[in-house]
Amino acid sequence: MDKLKNIGFTSATDVQEQAIPVALAGKDVIVRAKTGTGKTAAFIIPIMQRNTDTKRNIALVIVPTRELAIQIFEFANKVNVYRRGSAAIVYGGASINVQMQALADNPSLIIGTPGRMIDLYKRGALRLDNVGFVVLDEADTMLDMGFLDDIEFILSKTPTAKQTLLFSATMPPRIVKVAKRQMNDPIHISVGKEEEVVVPTISHYYAISNFNFKFATLLAYIKHYNPTKAIIFARTKFAADMVHDSLENQGLNAMRIHGGLSQAKRESELKEFRNNGTYLIATNIVARGIDIKGISDVINFDAPDDAAVYVHRVGRSARMEAKGRAFTIITNDQRRLVRDIEHFNNIKMAGIELDIEPFRHAKLARNRVEREERDENFHQRPHQHQRQSSDRGQRRPFGNRNQRGRFNRRRR
Repeated sequence: MDKLKNIGFTSATDVQEQAIPVALAGKDVIVRAKTGTGKTAAFIIPIMQRNTDTKRNIALVIVPTRELAIQIFEFANKVNVYRRGSAAIVYGGASINVQMQALADNPSLIIGTPGRMIDLYKRGALRLDNVGFVVLDEADTMLDMGFLDDIEFILSKTPTAKQTLLFSATMPPRIVKVAKRQMNDPIHISVGKEEEVVVPTISHYYAISNFNFKFATLLAYIKHYNPTKAIIFARTKFAADMVHDSLENQGLNAMRIHGGLSQAKRESELKEFRNNGTYLIATNIVARGIDIKGISDVINFDAPDDAAVYVHRVGRSARMEAKGRAFTIITNDQRRLVRDIEHFNNIKMAGIELDIEPFRHAKLARNRVEREERDENFHQRPHQHQRQSSDRGQRRPFGNRNQRGRFNRRRR
């Protein structure tokens, strides 16, 4: 309690109040709670308390993304009350040798992504036969991202007599079915109304835009609402690059994060955004569990194809009962998405009119990565007269020799 008070915890949220006592009692738990309600503390606190009290075997926290793993790791270090060992973090994109060394120090808490955990297990660096506590965070996301086989493999290597906690913003029946195969008579905890999957303190807006004027619509929204700190979601890493470069060309303070960047670059961009950034352009890599304080707006530059993804994206705002705005740019052929998002998430989206005239001539910057790759390929590609004979054999003109002769004669 002293540790928690020192880092600013004065009272428990609903999910913490309901889940922590059950977890401390050693029960398996399936918890459904909206994003931004304090789920991380709801499992880290009982993990640490039980390890302190009973010297249980190691705890394993499995998450879908590297960024979420880092976030949980940093929080765990803030409230670290272990008498033995420490916390370790394992994920792809970082030195596996460093992670193997961290595991060799026998940590009591291991946080990581499924693929790297399996890799370390197969190398003999990660033991799973001494796991006494397992947490699956963002469980619905891991299932959707294709981690089901990996999760079942990891759990199959852990002892049957272990405590398992499953946390998720949404809890489809198929997730519950998978989880129950690996759990012992779990207790179900549902925080808030079952039909509410988005916190009620978010205001939802959308604007209809011609595809060619999406960037102008984005600038018009920024001009009108002046976000203090916003995450802008794009569908692909190339689109994220273009939006990022275009906002920088407008003199705006923008960072970016997506799977095409190195892990070091992703971490530095996220750190810079936390400390000084105004706009973070991201793909769905940031839509899963990442907690960044002070997000006033979530902007869907590219509307999500799946209404369920909307839950995770807008959940980056209005965390811990704060207020926030969610704005989605809808193109003319995407109008049905408004109805789908409203129906799936049980919300109402308000259509707004934005004055795009001052920004009508603003265009997205041509993708820098794509341009550099194309230019590099152009300079490396030999001109027609420079091609070697082997190239001629691989790139034959249409038809056989006789056909080409007839074609050329007709053309002449």
